Amino acid sequence: MEVKIKNKKMHLPAFFPDATRGHIKNVSSQELRKTKTLGVVVNAYHILQENLIHRIGKSGIHKYMNFNGIVISDSGGFQVMSLIHKNPKLGKIYENEINFILNNKKIKLTPENCIQTQIKIGSDIVMCLDDCTHADFPLDKQKKSVERTIRWARRCKQEFSRLIKGMKQKDKPLLFAIIQGGNSKKLRKYCASELVKIGFDGYAFGGFPIKNGKLMKDILNYVSKLIPNGKLKYAMGVGKPEDIISCCKLGYNMFDCVIPTRDARHKRLFIFTKKPQKGNIKFNEINIRKKYCKEKKISKYCDCEACKSYTRKQLLEFFKKDKEKAFKLATIHNLRFYSNLMQVLRE
Repeated sequence: MEVKIKNKKMHLPAFFPDATRGHIKNVSSQELRKTKTLGVVVNAYHILQENLIHRIGKSGIHKYMNFNGIVISDSGGFQVMSLIHKNPKLGKIYENEINFILNNKKIKLTPENCIQTQIKIGSDIVMCLDDCTHADFPLDKQKKSVERTIRWARRCKQEFSRLIKGMKQKDKPLLFAIIQGGNSKKLRKYCASELVKIGFDGYAFGGFPIKNGKLMKDILNYVSKLIPNGKLKYAMGVGKPEDIISCCKLGYNMFDCVIPTRDARHKRLFIFTKKPQKGNIKFNEINIRKKYCKEKKISKYCDCEACKSYTRKQLLEFFKKDKEKAFKLATIHNLRFYSNLMQVLRE
C-alpha cells in the first residue's frame, strides 16, 4: 500500500526515526538516505525552543536536512506530558494555550502557532496540538485532556484550512489528529468520534503506548477499530520491532520512536538471525561487547556500511576509542535494520 503526499510516495507500513531538531544524531543526510529510511519525525516544540524556525523556514525542512523523504512534524503535545504533567514548574496548561518555561525561557504553544510553525517549515504531515497524558492519570484529568484535545484539534483544522487555501493539491500536506483518553475506552471512543466529525487525513494513538515495559495491546486494538477504514493509522511512540509487528496486525501502518538511534549509542544493535522474509521474521537485540564478538560479521543479513566494512570486534574497539565513529556505524546499522523490517512487513 502507498499514499501520495506532496508528490512523494509513502509506502506503508512506514517507520519514522527521531530527527527532533532537523537531523539524526551522528548520521549525515547522505548516510541517512543510504539506509533507505523513507521519512523522519521532527518536533515543533524543539524547533521553537531552539529558535530554528527562521533558519528552517527560509528554505524548508527538506532543504535544511538535505533530505527528500517524508517529514512528519510532531506538535509538541508529548512534551506536555514529559515536562509539564511531570513537573508543573516547567510550565502551565491553559484552556487556549500551553506555556513552557525552560532555563528561564518561555515558549508559548497555541493550536494556531503550532500549525503555523509546521506549515512554515514545509512538513509533509502536520500533527494537531494535543494534551498528552499518561495512561495512569486519574479519570478527571483524562476527561479534561480529551475535551482540550478536541477543542484544540478543531482550532488546528481551522488554521490549517486557512493556511493551505489556494495551495495546489500537489503542495498540500496532510493533517492528523491525536486520540487521547488514557486507558478509558469510553473516553477514547468519545475523543475519536468527535475528531472524526471534524475530519482529518489520519489519526494517531495518543499517550504513551507502553506500560511496565509491555505494549498496551488491548487499548491500541480498541483505538485502531475506532479509526475509519481508509484513514492512516499512526501508533505514536511504538518502536520495538516486536511491537511494530504486533501493531501492524492491529491495523496500524505508521510508527515512530527514538529506539533505533538511542539504542545504537548504547551499543545495542538489532540483528536478524535468519534471512527476513514474509511470515518469518527472526531477530535479536545484542549488546556489542566481548561476548558477541566471536562471530565476525555484525550481521550477515544486512547490507549497511557498518556490516559491509567492519567486524563486531572492530565496532567494539570504536566504542572504546572512537565513540563518534561507533555511534555513526551503530546508528546506520539500526536504521537499515528498521528499513529492512518495514520492507518485509510491506510484502
